[in-house]
Amino acid sequence: QVQLVESGGGTVQPGGSRRLSCAASTGVFSIFAMGWYRQAPGKQREWVASITSNGSPDYADSVKGRFTISRDNTKNTVALQMNSLKPEDTALYFCRVLGTTDWGQGTQVSVSP
Repeated sequence: QVQLVESGGGTVQPGGSRRLSCAASTGVFSIFAMGWYRQAPGKQREWVASITSNGSPDYADSVKGRFTISRDNTKNTVALQMNSLKPEDTALYFCRVLGTTDWGQGTQVSVSP
C-alpha cells in the first residue's frame, strides 16, 4: 500500500492561484498513473486530473485551461497547479494512485472573497 500525503491547501480569493502537492511513499512511484480528485460539501467525489507514468495529463472539463498536473519522479511527488480559481473549486482535494484504493487524507481548498 502506498502512503500519500497532500499539502498546499488554504483559502484563496477568486481569481487567485494555489499549488497542491502529493508525496508518495513508494520506491516505484514512476510506474504509477496518479490522479487528483475533489469532494465539495454535500457532493460526490469527482475526478479533476490525472497523469500517466510517462507524464501525459488529462483534465476534467471544469478545470481544463486553469489547472495543470505534473509529476516529479525523482521526488515521488505529483502536483496540481490551480489558477483562476472560482468559488465552485472549493473542496477537499485528494490524490490517488490510479487503479488502486490508495488515497491521501486530503487538503482543503476554499475560494472566497
